[in-house]
Amino acid sequence: MSYFKHHVFFCCNQRQPGEACCNDHQATAMQTHAKDRIAALGLKGRGNVRINKAGCLGRCDDGPVLVVYPDNVWYTYVDQEDIDEIIDSHLVHGRIVERLRLPDSPA
Repeated sequence: MSYFKHHVFFCCNQRQPGEACCNDHQATAMQTHAKDRIAALGLKGRGNVRINKAGCLGRCDDGPVLVVYPDNVWYTYVDQEDIDEIIDSHLVHGRIVERLRLPDSPA
């Protein structure tokens, strides 16, 4: 069994101006929102959920992105409502949010 049921990584990479990067889409603010919401739901910590910032996850052109492990599900999002939907559906109820899911491999 994993230490965490779900480990969520938000790409919070900041590139040079003109280069695609997740942090240009409020990634750091969305990561903070997710971390606070998980804590408020009592889902933080061992056996539950861990929310982390990451450097470049290699998918900035699809961004902003986050990935949920061990499920290996990649998401994009637009706003806090999307983050809340990922938390409520995937992290709480185990249902992948297909409308926000990114493909596993390039098209």
